[in-house]
Amino acid sequence: MIIGYARVSTQDQNRALQLDALKAAGCEQIFQEAATGKFRERPELTACLRSLRQGDTLVVWKLDRLARSLKDLVEMVHDLNQRGVGFRSLTEAIDTTSTGGRLVFHIFGALAEFEHNLIRERTLAGLAAARARGRKGGRKPVLSKADIKKAAAMLTDPSITKTEVAKHFGVSRVTLNAALVRDAASSTLPIGRGQVL
Repeated sequence: MIIGYARVSTQDQNRALQLDALKAAGCEQIFQEAATGKFRERPELTACLRSLRQGDTLVVWKLDRLARSLKDLVEMVHDLNQRGVGFRSLTEAIDTTSTGGRLVFHIFGALAEFEHNLIRERTLAGLAAARARGRKGGRKPVLSKADIKKAAAMLTDPSITKTEVAKHFGVSRVTLNAALVRDAASSTLPIGRGQVL
């Protein structure tokens, strides 16, 4: 069975071009969606993918109608291939049921992996450059140095519990403990009552 999938964005509400092309390609059933590609939740696409059986072929008017990125596209087509489902894109003239079409998708897969590795290398290089300039990665601490000193001072009073101090600063006991231990390890601040995990 040849099944089509058509998607129009909110900016381009004219489905006629896609539907005409899909019907001309012999689609017996067409799933239609009006949503931008950036949304993960696309119920018609989900229903379309679920309806496909071994020996079927999924047809789209253009590659960008199906996936949001090259990586997503390669993963989706690989999944279809594993299920014995063919894939055709009319505009790009790609057909994974042919030898040439499979070759094109192997190249797409290699490009997606290359793109992933490039992003990873750039991220690592950026982090290394930031560390060389004295910047540390990760999110900012919830408690400032002044807050930690105040918390330690409050904990020297035996009538104040660690839970009360944590509540005062709007953090959990675990966060307070971690901040106190980290501060004690990096300074000469005396550890008050109940500051050790």
